[in-house]
Amino acid sequence: MKRRNLIRKIALGAATTYSITACQSPNPPEPTPESTPSQPLIRWRMATSWPKSLDILFGAAEILCRRVEQMTEGRFTITPYPANEIISPLQILDGVLAGTVECGHSSLLFYFDRNPALGLISGLPLGMNLQQHHAWFFYGGGLEAMQKIYQGFGVNAFPAGNTGIQMGGWFNRKINTVDDLNGLKMRIPGLGGKILERLGCEVQVLPGDEIFPALEQGKIDAAEWIGPYDDEKLGLNRVAPYYYYPGWWEPSAVLVALVNRSQWDRLPKSYQEIFRSAALEAYFLTTSRYDAANGEALERMVLSGTELLPYSQDILEQTYQIALELYDEYASNNEDFATLYQQWKKFKSPISKWYKTNELTYASFTSRMADLN
Repeated sequence: MKRRNLIRKIALGAATTYSITACQSPNPPEPTPESTPSQPLIRWRMATSWPKSLDILFGAAEILCRRVEQMTEGRFTITPYPANEIISPLQILDGVLAGTVECGHSSLLFYFDRNPALGLISGLPLGMNLQQHHAWFFYGGGLEAMQKIYQGFGVNAFPAGNTGIQMGGWFNRKINTVDDLNGLKMRIPGLGGKILERLGCEVQVLPGDEIFPALEQGKIDAAEWIGPYDDEKLGLNRVAPYYYYPGWWEPSAVLVALVNRSQWDRLPKSYQEIFRSAALEAYFLTTSRYDAANGEALERMVLSGTELLPYSQDILEQTYQIALELYDEYASNNEDFATLYQQWKKFKSPISKWYKTNELTYASFTSRMADLN
C-alpha cells in the first residue's frame, strides 16, 4: 500500500509540475493552421523600395502583410523584405513581373518614365491637396486608371500607402530666385523633376539610401525625399542647412502594392478581397502616421539648426506656368495622360471651390489664432 501511494504521489507531482511549467511558458507554440481547398496555406515574399530604418514607409508594407495574416488566421502569410535584400529599390516592378517575388511595395513615381500618367495619379505637382486627391483617386477615376496602366505592364496594383504632402527639399545654398536653380544638381523624381529641368536643374533619381552620401560628397547640391520624419531618419539635416517648403511637386504621393498576375489569379477570391482590404488599411494608416510624426520631427530639426525657408513667389509662379505647359504637352503625346488629365481637371474645379469656401477659410483663421496664442 505504501508503495502504491508513493507511486501515485510521484505521478501527481510530475503532472502538477508539467501543468505549472506549461502555464508559465512565455511563448507556447502556435498551432499550424489547417489547409482546406477554399483556404489553402500560401507563403509569399514582398520586396520593397524601403530600408527598415524608414519605419513608416516600410511599416506600410508591414501593415498590409500583418493584416493579411491576421484575417486569414495564418493561412496566407507575406514576408516583407527591405530594399536591396532581394531587389534594388527602383526595380520592384521588374522583379514582380519576372516572378522573382510574388509581390512588392514601391512608389508610383519610380515608374513615371514608363507612363507619365502615373505621375498624375500619384499627385499632380501644384494640383489638388491630399484630401482632394483622396476624393479623386477613389471616386473620380484615379484608382481605375492606375490599375489599368499596371495591368498593361503585366501586374496587378493596389494603393497601399500615401505620404501626404511632402517638403520642398534640402539645399546646400539658398534659392531665392528662378535663376538660382540653373545648373543645380538635384535628386527629384517624377513630374516635379521634369518641371525643374526646364528651369535649368540637372535632375537625378536616386533611391533613399543613396541620397545622404550624394549630398555629403557634393555629387548633388539638393535633394527632396519625403518630409521631416523620414528626412531626419536619413540624416539629411546633417548634410544640408536649408530646408524649403512647400513641397509643391508632391501634394500627394501614392505608394503601391504590386502583385504578379499569375500568382494573383491563383489566390482564392476570399484571399484577394482580404489583400485589397489590407492594402487600403495601409494606405490610410500611413497618411495618419506621417501627419502625427512630421510636426515633432520638424521642430527637432529647427531647434538643432536647420533653417526653414519658403519658396519665393517668383519660383512658385514660374513653376506653376511651366507645369501647365508640360501637362498640355504630355496630353498631346500620351493617350492615358490626356484622358486622365481632362477627367482630373473636371473633378478639380468644383472641389477646389468647396475647399476655398470652407476648409481654407477655417485653416487660415485657426492658424492665425494659434500664432497669437
